[in-house]
Amino acid sequence: MRARLILPLLLVAFLALAMTRPVDHDESQYVAAAVLSAKGLLPYRDYAYLQTPLQPLLIAPVAAIAGAWTWPALRLVNALLGWLTVVGIYVTARRSGAGERAGLIAALGLAACDILLFSAAMARNDALPAAMLAGAMIAMAGRPTRANGVLAGLLLAGAAAAKISYSLPAAAVGLWMLWRRERMGWLVVGAALPVGLVAWLWWLAPADALFGVLTFPAKAPAEFYADRPWKLSLAAKAVDTLKFLALGPALLAAVAVGRGRALQGPWLWLALAGLIAALLPEPTWRQYWLPALPPLFVMAALGIDRCPPTRAMRLAAIPFVVAGLAPSLVALATGSGMIAAMRERAVIGEALGARSPVATLSPQFVTDPDPRFAAGPFAFRIRRFLSPDDEVARGIVTPRTLTAQFAAHPPGAILIGGEGKWTSGTDGAEAPLEAWARANSWRQVPLASRRFRVWVP
Repeated sequence: MRARLILPLLLVAFLALAMTRPVDHDESQYVAAAVLSAKGLLPYRDYAYLQTPLQPLLIAPVAAIAGAWTWPALRLVNALLGWLTVVGIYVTARRSGAGERAGLIAALGLAACDILLFSAAMARNDALPAAMLAGAMIAMAGRPTRANGVLAGLLLAGAAAAKISYSLPAAAVGLWMLWRRERMGWLVVGAALPVGLVAWLWWLAPADALFGVLTFPAKAPAEFYADRPWKLSLAAKAVDTLKFLALGPALLAAVAVGRGRALQGPWLWLALAGLIAALLPEPTWRQYWLPALPPLFVMAALGIDRCPPTRAMRLAAIPFVVAGLAPSLVALATGSGMIAAMRERAVIGEALGARSPVATLSPQFVTDPDPRFAAGPFAFRIRRFLSPDDEVARGIVTPRTLTAQFAAHPPGAILIGGEGKWTSGTDGAEAPLEAWARANSWRQVPLASRRFRVWVP
């Protein structure tokens, strides 16, 4: 009964947080990909996409319906998916044998982690695979029926097709079943559809898919942090890991697992795979830890049932929960995230009129982004690991090829101002675009905004 009262209220909080969390430049490529896919374009073949491809294709109908409101719509969808992840942990814990109280404590513990709260409030690709993983865990915790096997395979492969780091948890389930000598047939049947989709898109544009899924994530960090090599050190990774896990009760969940000796079943395999997935990239960011949290908190629920928390643990939970909630509470109290962003977007849209496509490093602020800038600021800042011909072939523009590509195919307008420290980006990154506009005698359109500037021929 308590869960039926608390969990719906949690959804309201997630939706409110999605509307108030500050703008982040990470959202750029995911909004752009959804908008472009809604127009019938495909990732890799028609525009650069720096992830596995499922999310923009699944979200494209939302973008087609929402139109100019795609960005806040995607945030609301992700808030719902983040909430479903929490509910999935509660249901999985109960199916695994945990009591209602322990299951609810574990679910709310996950909901108090900034790792999840950030992921559920942004228009990124973190909440979808997390919800799919939680759904697969529900199926795995149920009876070993044909339907549960197909559903688990479908959702695990779907999570990997939305974000490549979830391929490790998916593989971990397969290895666990092999180790247990259990049949994997229906799991494979369920996985066939997402795997087939990825294979098809890869076949359409193999070099572009290889670049987006593997080459860029492997090489871009070393290039971007060349002037800050300490950011890629093991020491920085250790500090960041402790910081992100301490923003919420994740560390206490690990203690509860150990005290209750709840290292069991596929959840241990999933948690270890999530741990490896979080530590492999350089640097490690908070959202990278999300694959590890659902199985961790399910095991924590079982541990709490077997060995209830001591008074010291209950007291220790208070500062961890406060730390996890603090960034979100500040956003709820002071933020006007999407409200202010959509006001700016309306002003920009009025200034742009029917001009399209728009070249910008912040495509989430426009309705018709130039597909060459679909990856936002991330592909634009490449300097060394692609040749000019490769940049053209991959469908991206960088400062090095800007003049040549715009001479052949100029955009309808240029938007400046969405990439900077105010969006967790880099000040000055847009300077080459604005310099090109001035050099080619474009004019600046009057705009009622202190941040943005629109340039047109």
